[in-house]
Amino acid sequence: MADIPLLKVVVVGDGAVGKTTLIRRYCEGKFHASRVATIGVDFYTQHVDLSGGTVKLSIWDMAGQDRFQIVRSGFYRGSLAAALVYDVTSMASLASLKRWQEEVLGAAVGQKLLVVGNKVDLDRVVRPEIGRAAARHFNAPYVETSALTGEGVVDLFETLASLAMDARSGPE
Repeated sequence: MADIPLLKVVVVGDGAVGKTTLIRRYCEGKFHASRVATIGVDFYTQHVDLSGGTVKLSIWDMAGQDRFQIVRSGFYRGSLAAALVYDVTSMASLASLKRWQEEVLGAAVGQKLLVVGNKVDLDRVVRPEIGRAAARHFNAPYVETSALTGEGVVDLFETLASLAMDARSGPE
């Protein structure tokens, strides 16, 4: 059996944007409505089938609260791609993406980025074109998701895995 590449990715964003629920929806296939905040960091692994073969994604779920910033920086090392997640019902969470980008790239230079607008099943404040413009600003792809319905969740993690595989292969 061929070795399956292990690709470390991180999922970041403000507290309560739905990072953990997105990851659990993808890895477990279920929606968990729990509002318990991640303490520090958590991680999951999942096999992802890409056009070039299967990869094993090591998905690191970073706590979004400011008090965990000192803990997060060490966990970015070795990651190849980052999902910058915001809540489409919160303009403030979108505005925070610049800070998240700076934090991630400060610890893991050259990281590939993906911008994710989550909670599209709710009444949005941030229109899709605003999210796409933010992604263009970061030179990143853009996906919209709903952890509740599952919409876009597979696309999110397949895109993140592809970005990580590209980063692993070297510069473009």
